[in-house]
Amino acid sequence: MENIERESMEFDAVVVGGGPAGLCAAIRLRQLALENDNSDFTVCLVEKGSEIGAHILSGAVIETRAIDELLPGWKEDETCPISVEASEDRVYMLTSPTGGYKFPNWAVPDTMHNDGNYVVSMANVCRWLGAKAEELEVMIFPGFAADEILYNEQGAVAGIRTGDMGVAKDGSHKGGFMPGYDLMAKYTVFAEGCRGHLGKRLISRFKLDENSDPQKYALGIKELWEIDPAKHQPGLILHGTGWPYSETGSDGGWWLYHDQDNQVTLGTFLDLNYKNPHVSAFDEMQRWKTHPIIKDFLEGGKRLVYGARAACKGGANSLPKMQFPGGLLVGDDAGFLNIAKIKGNHTAMKSGMLAAEAIYEAIAKGHANDEITAHQTHYENSWLGEEMERYRTFGPAMHRMGKYMGGAFNFIDQKLFKIPFNVRETTPDYKELERAALHVKPEYPKPDGKLTFDKLSSVFVSNTTHPEDIPVHLKLTDPKVPIKHNLPLFDEPAQRYCPAGVYEVVEEAGENKFVINAQNCVHCKTCDIKDPSQNITWVTPEGGGGPNYPNM
Repeated sequence: MENIERESMEFDAVVVGGGPAGLCAAIRLRQLALENDNSDFTVCLVEKGSEIGAHILSGAVIETRAIDELLPGWKEDETCPISVEASEDRVYMLTSPTGGYKFPNWAVPDTMHNDGNYVVSMANVCRWLGAKAEELEVMIFPGFAADEILYNEQGAVAGIRTGDMGVAKDGSHKGGFMPGYDLMAKYTVFAEGCRGHLGKRLISRFKLDENSDPQKYALGIKELWEIDPAKHQPGLILHGTGWPYSETGSDGGWWLYHDQDNQVTLGTFLDLNYKNPHVSAFDEMQRWKTHPIIKDFLEGGKRLVYGARAACKGGANSLPKMQFPGGLLVGDDAGFLNIAKIKGNHTAMKSGMLAAEAIYEAIAKGHANDEITAHQTHYENSWLGEEMERYRTFGPAMHRMGKYMGGAFNFIDQKLFKIPFNVRETTPDYKELERAALHVKPEYPKPDGKLTFDKLSSVFVSNTTHPEDIPVHLKLTDPKVPIKHNLPLFDEPAQRYCPAGVYEVVEEAGENKFVINAQNCVHCKTCDIKDPSQNITWVTPEGGGGPNYPNM
């Protein structure tokens, strides 16, 4: 193996990921340092996107509870992008391509009411948080992907190594080669978001999930539109379920939020426990837009941005142990989405803040690179622990009992009295997929280029870029599996579950060939989750690659 000389930098804490969890962890660490006259306490944050916010994709309606605690003067801050207060909630059941009904307010779970919440672009919220972190002298390195975990002689996490830059597809070094940095820390916070590639390794190495259910996932696909001002209602929030998922026996939901400047964010989330391998989450989202309730808002408008991202939705049942020697998991690296609220930003933020408080306390007591056992107590005694525990059965009940029975269960559990037993899900999403021969192919309409679109034009407006001559970041454990196993059994579902056209089966010289168009990847991680053979591993490409989301 080639011996590369690397520069090393030492910090008190390193944070991996510039999303809401990581940024709030970094901010809280520096706040604590300054409150205790410890200005020499150093915090570094690395973010694989080209800038803070570049890879952030979320609905989003935000509950401000965590921000109220972290930055209590945010409402008076003219630079804060949290300004469009929720004005009205509407929740629908779509029954057919043209039919549906609105639920009366009394039948909508309390968690779906958004009084006091705000419609936001989380990409812009993270940019604002990034500026706050820099004001507190957090060292932020955008465009640097955390590529490896560094361990000390005792086997504890001691920091991370950023990815090398300037490596050619064949592994050779190009002219501008720059080796990655070793960023050493007393404690490292992993805040990579859903299915973090380092978090996944940590969970396996330290057996953090041995006492939890398998994580459950959904694929969220989002578009940002500018619509006719006459149709725009700032703060209007729509949620729904039913069609088109009901046609394929899958589960999922949708949203449409009215933001500012005549813009709306809209999208679908398809639960990745679906059984029919012919299902395409991308095409489900496109045909959903043809329903009159959605189409009426969009006609005469223009699509501005597209993106996709997997989300954790297993809730408290699927939370792994968060503590291990030398670090902590936070945000969706652990799985802090409250599916009952369809919100994960306030929970991610609070998880980062709790991690910061536990780490600062440990370092102040002279600890380094050991396991912060006190963190679990802090979590359990916080409103975050209480909230996750309160709604632990919401998602499993919907999956195990169906929309109507599960809905009735949750209505009783939330509106009448707390049901005193747990509901569990023990089957990983990839094992739910059934053979293609058992299922009918859905008929998806051809895109019209005005309301509905194809994958490649969608990737174009996600502003996704990857250097052409770099190693493929989608690794196949066995290159033969897609054609020899997945194609005959499942009609190779990667062609459809990927929302960016990364995977294709093409015919060359009379034989099928599996093609990976890695340059299209929007970093949603669905392939890592749903591949029925668990043959695909997503790792970080060269830093700065991937989507560049404005206002998402």
